[in-house]
Amino acid sequence: MTADDCEWQYFRAGGKGGQHQNKSSSGVRVIHHPSGARGESREERSQFQNRKKAFRRMVESAAFKVWMNRMLFQGPTAEERVAKDMDPKNIKVEVRENGVWKQT
Repeated sequence: MTADDCEWQYFRAGGKGGQHQNKSSSGVRVIHHPSGARGESREERSQFQNRKKAFRRMVESAAFKVWMNRMLFQGPTAEERVAKDMDPKNIKVEVRENGVWKQT
């Protein structure tokens, strides 16, 4: 997961700060769609600083932590397990010759 996987929104922060906040889009909102986690920051005058804070808030949210744990600790899918089990080195073939089972 990188910052490129997220949707970034920029807006005018409003509130205290006067003319600077009314003219610059320094407020930042970041949304990670797979987890539904969101982070927002509008405290700083710099969009870059708000971007870092918003990303940190999104990563520290409960929704993102739950999603991350699912991604890290989920086991292989059924298809992956079957593909691994059906690998030729894992298959043993036995043939019956003269009433005796032999491995080939």
